[in-house]
Amino acid sequence: MLWTEQNQPKVTINQMVNRIMTSAKLTRQEYLQLTSSILSGKNITNQERHKINQIFDFIQIGKINLIDDSQSSL
Repeated sequence: MLWTEQNQPKVTINQMVNRIMTSAKLTRQEYLQLTSSILSGKNITNQERHKINQIFDFIQIGKINLIDDSQSSL
């Protein structure tokens, strides 16, 4: 699944997941995109679903921090 935002390149779920896991930070926009992917169930593989669920688990235990979009460059 791909997302497009104004003035930003297309980002795959795997690319987003890798960036989130590396930085241990997740913006609210990314959270909404991942949540939408899970809920829609369209064009998402079992592996992608597993990775997204892992991110949500890490948020709950504090391994990944949810940040405001304005802090994403930090």
